[in-house]
Amino acid sequence: MRSLSSEEIVGNYATLLLPINEDDSIHFGKLQEEIDYLIGAGVDGIYSNGTAGEFYTQSEDEFVRVNEMLAAACEKAGMPFQVGASQMSPQLSLVRIKQAVQWHPSAIQIILSDWFPLKDEEVIDCLKRFAEAAAPVGIVLYNPPHAKRIVPPELYARIRAEIPNIVGIKVAGGNDDWYKAMNTHAKGISIFVPGHFLASGYARGAHGAYSNVACLSPLGAQRWYERMKTDLPGALEQEKRIVQFMTENITPYITVQGYCNAACDKLLSAIGGWAEVGTRLRWPYRWIPASEADRLRPIARELIPEMFI
Repeated sequence: MRSLSSEEIVGNYATLLLPINEDDSIHFGKLQEEIDYLIGAGVDGIYSNGTAGEFYTQSEDEFVRVNEMLAAACEKAGMPFQVGASQMSPQLSLVRIKQAVQWHPSAIQIILSDWFPLKDEEVIDCLKRFAEAAAPVGIVLYNPPHAKRIVPPELYARIRAEIPNIVGIKVAGGNDDWYKAMNTHAKGISIFVPGHFLASGYARGAHGAYSNVACLSPLGAQRWYERMKTDLPGALEQEKRIVQFMTENITPYITVQGYCNAACDKLLSAIGGWAEVGTRLRWPYRWIPASEADRLRPIARELIPEMFI
């Protein structure tokens, strides 16, 4: 697979979720089935080792095996894929980046060093080193709301000028002023926003999503993205119902009950029922009981039936 430019990184990207056995090991057979399903669903791309992929719990041997599986399947199918080389340690991130290059991914995802928040000069220095290790593959900065350092729009102009092979970012999105600033300062970088805000983001200049909606239904999320191109008002109306479902039924697990984001992503996949991932997380994180998926499934199907056709 060749490295993609920022203009080519668009659309609905689905995440790999780790199927976890009761002994805390990864069920690689179910992981292969998941990869095959996502390729068959025709999503715009697949990425590994994001938050939902629990990269922060993997050994280096597991990191290699997960991504070798993804790379082999996507190379055979011609499916764009991104390798998450993130690690809380920047030194270990460099190791993972150098390993990822050999799999010829479409891009390599990274996070900023995670213990102390980085100053602007440290952000630039960190990204430069990562980009040098990744070359000729482009890098994607994974900068979600829980990152220690949130990069402001103004800094992206400097990042783009000094680090030409940064091709994409994952960010939380924002209001109209934020999009206006990003369309100015982050020009030339593919901007991916949260999956459930993709239609309103698309309308204001976002390019795609590393999508939690694809956790619920890869096929449904892909249809929704395609609808944005031909029926944006209809896609925006659908977004209102997707956001309603998330706000009323998923967000409280984080804001009230204190579960992590990955727990909610796995719950969404269990509600969708498209893969045998399960809701179990790796130690020490708590997971949401699978019975909650049974309770929420009919609510999702009634509120957003388009996702399950």
